[in-house]
Amino acid sequence: MLMRLVAPIALFLAATPALAQAPAYTTAAPIAFLKDLQTDRILLAKDADKRIPPASMGKMMSVYVAFKLIKSGEANLEQPILVREETWKKWNNQGSTMFLDVNSQVSVENLLHGIVTLSGNDACVVLAEGLGGTEANYVALMNREAKRLGLKSSNFANTNGWPDPNEYVTARDLAMIAEATIRDFPDLYARFYQKEGFTWGKTMGAGQAITQGNRNPFLGKVAGADGLKTGHTEEAGYGFTGSAVQNGRRLVMVVAGLSSFGERVSASVDFMNWGFAAWQNIPLGKKGQVMGKVAISGAADPSIDAVAGKDLFVTLPRGFGMERKTSIEALPGLSAPLKAGQQVGNLVVTMPGQQPLKAPLVTPVAIEEAGMFRRAWNWLMSWFG
Repeated sequence: MLMRLVAPIALFLAATPALAQAPAYTTAAPIAFLKDLQTDRILLAKDADKRIPPASMGKMMSVYVAFKLIKSGEANLEQPILVREETWKKWNNQGSTMFLDVNSQVSVENLLHGIVTLSGNDACVVLAEGLGGTEANYVALMNREAKRLGLKSSNFANTNGWPDPNEYVTARDLAMIAEATIRDFPDLYARFYQKEGFTWGKTMGAGQAITQGNRNPFLGKVAGADGLKTGHTEEAGYGFTGSAVQNGRRLVMVVAGLSSFGERVSASVDFMNWGFAAWQNIPLGKKGQVMGKVAISGAADPSIDAVAGKDLFVTLPRGFGMERKTSIEALPGLSAPLKAGQQVGNLVVTMPGQQPLKAPLVTPVAIEEAGMFRRAWNWLMSWFG
């Protein structure tokens, strides 16, 4: 049976609309990726699927696994972990460090601060041994989670991003780790990813007190900045995976392959500020709002409400919001029965010069299958118009 669509609320359309081309942007970063999490729109992708060494940005996956173990109850923040002598000998002052003391007991919370804020290579391995038994076991957990999250071109060979030919990621995958961390563990993310510095040492009951600042280039330069992780090795160059939220709109970005610390700062800040300035999010409907109707077969009523399953927004070039036009498309072959909250169609947003954008619409209630006589009656009514 042919699907009949009932038009949604009419929206203003200019008589002579201008072409809304995607805003142009040039970055010094050889690899760059920027995504709006409110709408899932990718604003820029430059060699985003090229395999690269993650350097310390790989620590984001170590933190993700720790957060998951904490949330599931398999670990807790107060849990003490021993700094083994073998681990201390290998990682003491090896690259970025938390300056852990041999044979000391350090809580999971302090180790996470040492990873997130200080980028401690030693903290990563100690945490992994405490929560995974061995670093190798913990790396297996990291790769399992990477597969579950849908990372297509990444593999982890250690917990801290130390150079290894079997350790690689892509900018797109790094952004996916950042997005999953923010989405899956909002409380833990807020607790660990906003500190400007961290002091470890005598005041914590071990050795000489040392305060190190957060390397996040956004802090003090981008409004709403709260994460995530820098990285640097000779092979990888300077990179950064960052996020910021302004007026409820969150962006996640990745830059990699930059030649200096200063270039990383300028490239990161300019990139994120461009994302907020050159693009805008237009509200389309509130959660539960009826956006229109879609035709359905096999139900008592031949058309059903299609509502927003969540607050709907669309990301458009700034200044072109009035040029948009919306319509509703039903999912092909839509028929009863349906569960409440099941997708029934899409709100399609079109405008000159842009590819159509879609937002899912759902049924607010369960739709039962009609009886045989009702289905026959609906079929006759559709046949005769």
